[in-house]
Amino acid sequence: MNRLKEKYTKEIVSDLMSKHNYKNVEQVPKLEKIVVNIGCGDATTNSKLLEGAMKDLEIITGQKPVATKAKKSIAGFKLRQGQAIGCKVTLRGENMYNFLDKLISITLPRVRDFRGISNKAFDGRGNYTLGLTEQLIFPEIEYDDVVKVRGMDIVFVTTAKTDEEAHDLLKGFGMPFKK
Repeated sequence: MNRLKEKYTKEIVSDLMSKHNYKNVEQVPKLEKIVVNIGCGDATTNSKLLEGAMKDLEIITGQKPVATKAKKSIAGFKLRQGQAIGCKVTLRGENMYNFLDKLISITLPRVRDFRGISNKAFDGRGNYTLGLTEQLIFPEIEYDDVVKVRGMDIVFVTTAKTDEEAHDLLKGFGMPFKK
């Protein structure tokens, strides 16, 4: 069993139950999934860039990414409907906890001048979005193999009803929020 999953069942559930006065264990918010997304707007002109991003995302998450396609055509961006403009991976279960563990304990401390992640990136429904500026902070990525340095969005989807509950849940997992 994963270290963070064990921590959730043994510590976090009881902490949240006492703090938020839940009567039932099923009311306690839990992490549902983590979605990692890389947008490649410049893939409209060069398809190799999307392949490079997909390869990087597969190395980082250990799961095969899905290409995301444009929903509608926008002439100003030279974009046609159905054209591949990014990639994403949805992590659940064991893979999700492994990725979260790696993110908290290895990857985020590697960021230069790191002072914690923002407290303001909650969406009002208990989900948190973390934006990273480059994929090089992940230890699996070799600098020489990178086609282009690009950022990514990591979305933590929880069953929490409010931002405060989600904040307490993620803080319990050890997310380094700013003081």
